[in-house]
Amino acid sequence: MSELCHEFTLRSSTLAVAKQQLAADAPTAPAAAPAPSVQVGRETRRWRQTRALTLAQVSEKSGLNIGYLSQIENDKATPSLEALAAIAGALDVPPAWLLLDSSTPPRVVRLADRPTTEAGCARISEVDAGTSRDVCVLEVTVDPGHSTGVHAHHGDEHHLVLSGRWRMTQGDHTVELGPGDYLAWDPAVPHDVENVSATPASMLVIYPRRGRRPTEERPRS
Repeated sequence: MSELCHEFTLRSSTLAVAKQQLAADAPTAPAAAPAPSVQVGRETRRWRQTRALTLAQVSEKSGLNIGYLSQIENDKATPSLEALAAIAGALDVPPAWLLLDSSTPPRVVRLADRPTTEAGCARISEVDAGTSRDVCVLEVTVDPGHSTGVHAHHGDEHHLVLSGRWRMTQGDHTVELGPGDYLAWDPAVPHDVENVSATPASMLVIYPRRGRRPTEERPRS
């Protein structure tokens, strides 16, 4: 079914162009500040509280003054690398974890908010809704007896079957997959994906966000 192939190509190409435009418009990042100037107060306090430790206990474990630790937690003092390592040891975390900003919330896409495209006998739902920086995750549902048609494109492609049975054909290789099965291939080699179930079937398709560019498509008759 050529419509499905075209929808894949159109959606991924549009997203790639948008991402490239955003990257071009983004301001140039300032030069990285020296490590000693990084503020670690928020993470130091968070990990101390997570470990249920008092400043006195961290002081005892690290050998650092309580007042100095309080200043660090309030970003009024910046620890040396040695002090940072001592604090991390007292909190039982890698020093690098104290340099991270955990205040940024995770990206969440609700089922009802997924961009969805109806393409003939197929339904394409963008699981990550364009929030992922490096990959595109699609949930594809195809009616029984239908296929994508023979097509090819660039960029690694991964498949995880959610429901139904699928016939995956590439060159001389034909594989039938069922729920939970995984397949990856070089999509530059022409391939076809067919739902051989008696009911609609679904799978996850994952590929690089910038990597999917069409080469040639041949609709299945």
